[in-house]
Amino acid sequence: MAELRAVDLSVAYDAKVAVRPLSLRVPPGRLLAVTGASGAGKSSLLWALGGAVRPASGDVTVDGQRLASREHAARCGVVIVPQGNGLASSLTAVENVVVPLLAAGVPAAEARRRAEEALLLFGLDEVGGHLTEELSGGQQQRAALARAVAARGGVILADEPTSDLDGGNREVAIAALRAEAARGAAVVMATHDPDAAAAADAELHLDAGVATWTRTGCGSADRSR
Repeated sequence: MAELRAVDLSVAYDAKVAVRPLSLRVPPGRLLAVTGASGAGKSSLLWALGGAVRPASGDVTVDGQRLASREHAARCGVVIVPQGNGLASSLTAVENVVVPLLAAGVPAAEARRRAEEALLLFGLDEVGGHLTEELSGGQQQRAALARAVAARGGVILADEPTSDLDGGNREVAIAALRAEAARGAAVVMATHDPDAAAAADAELHLDAGVATWTRTGCGSADRSR
């Protein structure tokens, strides 16, 4: 569906360099795990790939189109699952899934159907009418994943998608991301979960912002410095 590329991409916050220049390519149908300790630069890389953080250098493209902003990335089908889940506290679980679909122009009946299917996939069908604050941390995380799955984006960027989940729900989340790749999406998952990383096609490890390819398998540029 979409190919995600980054060329000589780096991220910095004033004088602090969060991600040293790296290049990668994630073709349709592939899942890339970005690993590393807390503070290694994983979230910074994902936000830059999603157009939410302006790179200090380099470019990010989706199917050859350079991403100029988060809004532009969203129009190009880039979906982000943030580490904090990003759910609206004033909405129910199902509304958190439906509203972005309506904003994207999905007809109401189709949006509702997608939302119900996605919530069922993550075992949230019985709490769909609950407000965000009434959900546990794990339920909120699964609701954020359901929102991403329902969006059917060409690129999915998931930041620590299994951090609040128990073993069974972790397997469901990993299987769902693998299914999104099988659908044709390019999927990037930042994780410190070794089981999640092992399920990916390739692994890029960050250490203080420096990238090393632990496993290749995405047709990656295999280039970092």
